[in-house]
Amino acid sequence: GGGTAGAIPAALAGTVDSFTYNAASQTLSIQGVEGDNNALNGTYRRRPGLDRVGYEAYTAQDASNGRHSTVYVRDIDGTRAAVVATGVQYQNLYAGGAYSNTSYTPRVQPGTNDPDSGLVYYTGRYVGLLNGPGSDEDLTPPNDGESPSVTTVQAAEITGDMQMTADFATLNVDGIIYNRRLVDFADPANPTMPAPLADIALQGTTIAADGTFLGVAEQQDQARGEYGGIFGGTGATAVAGIVHVEDHIDNLTNEEEYGVFVLGECVPPQSGPDCNLTP
Repeated sequence: GGGTAGAIPAALAGTVDSFTYNAASQTLSIQGVEGDNNALNGTYRRRPGLDRVGYEAYTAQDASNGRHSTVYVRDIDGTRAAVVATGVQYQNLYAGGAYSNTSYTPRVQPGTNDPDSGLVYYTGRYVGLLNGPGSDEDLTPPNDGESPSVTTVQAAEITGDMQMTADFATLNVDGIIYNRRLVDFADPANPTMPAPLADIALQGTTIAADGTFLGVAEQQDQARGEYGGIFGGTGATAVAGIVHVEDHIDNLTNEEEYGVFVLGECVPPQSGPDCNLTP
């Protein structure tokens, strides 16, 4: 199973139509929308060396002058999401994501006199893909004399920590992506660390009856894009989704980021902002 973008808002789906993923056999394929010049279509190869904190990496590239695509995917008990981005070629980006679940029931409230009975906290990691060049370790080497005008780049990766709070009594969800780092670029103030990036706030939005949601992603009260996803599991034990933001990184222009999150519930006593966030 995978995710189909037919039920996913266009701002998050991007140029992805659907994905098919088998966690046991570690196989993944992407289906792009019509008119994407087959930039995303096909079966991807597993790349453990590119994995990021719980998210499996897959890539595809036909030839040195063919687009390179990077995918990050994660599944928690059937609640899953995947994000894909090509390295920019011909000044074009093909990117987007999808998410799905195999089951869902909202959190059952044990008592109406408990104001926190519907609250569920989710924590975990976030991975984003940026429309700019990152490292090139997975690229097919160019042929002699091949012009940079026709070759591709490998999408840059962003990592972060994430917390979401869902209130199933009021059917509202919000969250934050923090400790964001641009993996392939060094921090000028501390060259041994990746460059830090500003937090992304996920503004409160409504949880629909099917467990889906769509909201605004902000920085310092300025809208930068959208986030959305789906809860899954009996009692909403996991949440998966996609983030799409633009014009959100200082010192860059025309930047665009698609990111993925698949988070598990924090179960006491592992509650609090750092629940389950082990290296």
